Formats: sequence, structure tokens, C-alpha cells
Amino acid sequence: MKTKISAFLLSAFAAFSLASCSDFLDTTPHDSASDKLIWSKYDYAKLQANYMYEDLNLINGYGDGTGCTRDCSIGLSEALTPLFKYGGYNYTSLNRIPSEFAYGTQSTLTKSYVDAYLGCWTSLYRYISTVNQSIANMKKYATFDEAKKTELEAEFRFFRGYYYSILAKRYSKLVLYTDNMDEYNKDKEPVDRSQVYQLIYDDLKFAGENLPVSIKPNGRLTSGAAYALLSRVMLFAERWSDAKAAAEKVMEMGYSMPSDLETPYTVGGEGAIFQFCFDLTAQTHQFDCYYSPGGDKAEYNNPISGGYGCPTQEMVESFELATGGKPDWTPWHTEHGTQDTPPYEELEPRFHHTILYNGADWKDRTIESYVGGADGWLEWMKNDMCDGKSATSYYLRKLVDEENYFANSTKCTKPFTFIRLAEVVLNYAEACYRLNDNGNALAAVNEIRTRPAVGLPAINKSGEELMEAIRQERKVELAYEGQYYWDMRRWNLAHTAFTGVRAHGFKIVKEANGSFTYYYVEVDDQNRNFPQKLYTLPVPQSELENNKLMSQDNAWN
Repeated sequence: MKTKISAFLLSAFAAFSLASCSDFLDTTPHDSASDKLIWSKYDYAKLQANYMYEDLNLINGYGDGTGCTRDCSIGLSEALTPLFKYGGYNYTSLNRIPSEFAYGTQSTLTKSYVDAYLGCWTSLYRYISTVNQSIANMKKYATFDEAKKTELEAEFRFFRGYYYSILAKRYSKLVLYTDNMDEYNKDKEPVDRSQVYQLIYDDLKFAGENLPVSIKPNGRLTSGAAYALLSRVMLFAERWSDAKAAAEKVMEMGYSMPSDLETPYTVGGEGAIFQFCFDLTAQTHQFDCYYSPGGDKAEYNNPISGGYGCPTQEMVESFELATGGKPDWTPWHTEHGTQDTPPYEELEPRFHHTILYNGADWKDRTIESYVGGADGWLEWMKNDMCDGKSATSYYLRKLVDEENYFANSTKCTKPFTFIRLAEVVLNYAEACYRLNDNGNALAAVNEIRTRPAVGLPAINKSGEELMEAIRQERKVELAYEGQYYWDMRRWNLAHTAFTGVRAHGFKIVKEANGSFTYYYVEVDDQNRNFPQKLYTLPVPQSELENNKLMSQDNAWN
């Protein structure tokens, strides 16, 4: 994805960066020959956008190799819910810290702690500053034709809209900056969040109107990507008509649902709208290494332990039977153990695409997540590192590349699918429901459920039951794609659903006769807690010190 450029142009691009995390943006005009050179040719100017794609990956993709960042600094955001568990107890961001955050104790959820692991104020405003300077300089210096200027501005404004959307779902008080560089005053009044959402709307709508229209994801932004993101963000803004209209724009473009569940996560796969792509010769990630089952390490000499984070029994029980409805899991909710085989084979296809379980097929072998098995089991709170073992007896299958055997390298190249058609359809369903359009909402939910790759029976619901069905579909369809935690926050359900509960898994013991005993075990050592103040994040101390007109959110005073 990165494009190599000369050292001369690199030095020119350095003018856009900030000196440190806490320094205020230097807005001194850069009327230098290097600035003019950068914007003198379209190919040069395009390089600046290329670097923003890299920022997009770091914010919400596979990150810097420490695992999938997914909008926070502690791995998959589902780990802040009962649906996912990091098994090691070592004090790192892919071991104990996600659990500590989910426990939400008064001594832990301090302003500095929350800012460190869920905040992103400083980095996002740095990215926004780069976008704004790029747009301003392009308008000032660019000599290439207007059509290319417009398309490049559309890319820049997509990034700005996306950056602000991450901030808007976190903070109640924000400072609004555009490409009018005269606005960059050291002390600046915060604005109402509705004004931020209006800027996001304007930016993404402009991007949708001016980016290329293509239904084939190729790693570059398209009109469909802009409207798809707009449909997501407008749900957070509670601008239902705008969310519906944006989703309709996407659905009218000719995207189609794939015939299988894996295709949207492959390069250029049908059903994907925008992807961040990787290449062994340019840029890779290590997601597979961190989340593969422990047996992969033994069989393919993988030096990274794997199994860092695993689905929980709560996630497993969220899936329906292939014939519709949910099984009764009560017989397996016993710490005394049962030799009854869980109904894994009877569950819907999305379960089998998402989760690996004891006995599942994987890389030409069978998963052994029992005590002493090739993949193994570990007791939560007893091991600093998971070493490939699972605390729940489950492993993540979705997003992990089954074709990556680690024979010669731990480099991974599976693309990160930023947004896909199934989410847009569910965005549309929710927007329709909020607008009292029960018919279209129900039809959209059934489109997701009854498509050939899933094959669940259609439902016929209305009112709150229909909204519950929408929540259910988002939970299982978008599992581990970084949506559930933020959905529960915007629905104002996190403080009840994530409080006073513990996550569970199985401890599986293989008996002498080859049968298995399943013990229902807790994988939390205390109750989880989501205090209501966590619906908004604290303004960082550095911003309070730099901006005299900014004050702390009332919930954090």
C-alpha cells in the first residue's frame, strides 16, 4: 500500500507533522519550494493521501502487529464485553488489561487510565490537522486539473469525516477544525456534538458524490465506502433519515451478497465495500499469529504463542440453531460436568464461520481444546501468558487466515475489511425501524437471515421485538468486527448488560474411554461493571492545559 518517495519529498511531507503529542499545531505558513513541489503534480499530491490510508489501518485495522486494534488500544473491543476473553494474566494490553477495564472498578477507571486505553484525542486531532493542512495547501498550490483536485479532496474529506466519527462516539465536548487554517487558535471553544456530526455528514456526502463508483474493493476509497460509512455514523448521530438514505445509495450501486461467509474477508471479495490490503513484499500484520489455536505453533513452528483472545460461552449461546431458535444450554451450565456433547453441529453457519471449538476441523486437523490437548486449556488468572491455550475452550475462526501455515514466516496478509454490505443492510434495517418503516426494516433483517450463506428462516416481528431482532443480527453477523461494544453504548444498554455479570467457558477433560466431560467455568474473577460515566470519555489533561476554553466532561469532574 505504501508508495516509495524520494528523501526530498519525505522532507517536504515532514512539514505536516507535529513535534510531540502535547504540542499545539504549528500553523506557520509553509510557502516553500518543497510545498509547492508537492502540490504541483497529481502523482506527488496523491502520496499524501497514501499515508492517510496507513493511518486508517493503524486506527481501526490490524494495527502495528500487536493484534487487531479495532478502535481501542486493548485488542478487540469485544473483550470489553462478555463475548470475548484475553486469557493471559500478564499485565499487557492483550492479556490482563482488557479484563481489568471490563471490571470497571473505581480505582481502575481513572481519567488517565481510560484515556490511555480507550481514548484517542491526541492522535486523532493530529490526523485531522494533517488532513486540513493538506486540503488547504492543495487549494493554495495545486496546479493539476480541477477534476483530480476534487477527487483528491474527496479522499481527504473521507478521512476527516472518519476521524471525527471516532471522536464523536467517545467525547461529549469536541473542538471543530476545518481546512480554514485561520481557525487554529490555541484556545478554542468546544462545540455541540451535533455540529461535529454535521461536518461528518458534509464530508462523507462530498466524498460519496466525488469518489469513483466501483463495486470491486481494491484498497482505494470509493463512493460506496463513503456512503457505507455515512450510514454507520448517522446511526450514532440518531439522524435516521440520513442513515437510511446513505444505505440506500450503497444498495443501489449493485453490490451483492456472496454465496459463502468467508468471501468478504478475502482480497477483492464480493460483499466487501472497502478493504485495507497487505502484501508480503510491502506491509504485513501478525493477527493470525496472535489469535490462531495453540496447535498451530507446535505443528508449524510458530514462534508466537497464539490464542491470546478467545470467544466465550456467552458468544456461542448467541447463535441460533440452523433451523431457527436457540438451543437450551442449561444442561451444560454445571460446574460438576456433563458428558453430553454440546449442540455445535446443530448451530447456524455463522457460528461455524466465527468460532473454533473442540472437535472442529481446522488446517487439516481437529481442534483439541481440552486439558492436555494439542491446543489446550488454561485456567484464567493462573497463567501469565496463554501460550496458545484457551481459557474458554474456544478460538477465534473469523478473521484468522486458515491458509496461513506459518511454515516459513509469521507474516500475515489477510486483508482488513473495513466495511461490508451486510452491515449496510443492517444499518438500513435499524434506520427504517426508527422511522416506523416496519416493512422495510423486517425485509432487511430477513435478507441477512435467509440469504443462502446463512439459511435461517424468516421472522415476522414488529415493535420492540423487531428491534431485538435487529440487535441479535448485528451481534452475530458483525461478531468481532468492532461493532458490538459501540452499538451497546449508543443504544444506552451497556451499563445494564455489562454490569454484574461474568463471562464463561468450558473446561473440557478427555476421559480414559475417549469421551469428554464439559465443566462450565467462569473466566472472570470478579463481576464486570460499566459505570454510566463511561458513555463519554474524559478530555485528556493535555488538552485542558493547552486550551483554556476547554473544560472537563461533567461525568468526570
